[in-house]
Amino acid sequence: MHVLSRVLFFIVQPSHLAMLLTGAGLLLILFQPKAGRLGKGMAIAGLVALLALGFSPIGHALLLPLEERFPRGPLPDDPVAGIIMLGGFEDPSVGRARGALTLNESAERVTETVLLARRFPEAKVVFTGGDASLILPGESAAPAVAEFLKAAGVAPDRIVLEGKSRNTHENAVFLRDLLKPQPTEKWVLVTSAWHMPRAVGAFRQAGFHVLPWPVDYRTRGANDLMMPFDKMTEGLRRTDMAVREWIGLVAYRLMGRSNALFPAPSDVR
Repeated sequence: MHVLSRVLFFIVQPSHLAMLLTGAGLLLILFQPKAGRLGKGMAIAGLVALLALGFSPIGHALLLPLEERFPRGPLPDDPVAGIIMLGGFEDPSVGRARGALTLNESAERVTETVLLARRFPEAKVVFTGGDASLILPGESAAPAVAEFLKAAGVAPDRIVLEGKSRNTHENAVFLRDLLKPQPTEKWVLVTSAWHMPRAVGAFRQAGFHVLPWPVDYRTRGANDLMMPFDKMTEGLRRTDMAVREWIGLVAYRLMGRSNALFPAPSDVR
């Protein structure tokens, strides 16, 4: 299922579909002259789609509802049991090659976790995430993350690692079984704001209640709905990212991996 889901999404990414449409149209023009009119229409449609997805605010419009779903609320005054950070901020393959933890643009997941660890000095600091790569898969970055946390001042006995999960559903289920959270405990969940709805839905479905702490915002608010992208590649990437999350939300609900189609702060069950 994990491999199938990744292959399917690779195919249905809007940027890939637009490029496939353009490429198919050009091939028809070159090798099937009788279908040249159809090929020309396909190529033009694909190019228009690439330009629209790359430069228009479509990516912002798709990301904004995801990022606004769980606003940051006040943190509890009393101690929390632990701080959970979801993987995805690290590049395991580059890290293995370079012998160090390599962070990507979602690095705020780990830097914010360090700040929370200082605010709650008794809380466990939990990392969850394996290597979900289909090409050149390897070991989880968990050991490197642990070294980073220790270098940032987190005591080793506070660090808990889960390095087998390959997706958000497994993050929730594996941590539930590992941590065995109690109903009275408070656990803070740190992940990207655009990923928070699916993450919260998965944890709730697993019977693990968490306090959302969104980070790694990609939009500035409603004003971005009128702001085009100045780089086509960035617009395409944002659109692909958002579509992936929306597809993930629908798929998780259909597979019984989320407690709601679009989880919200008020729909705890």
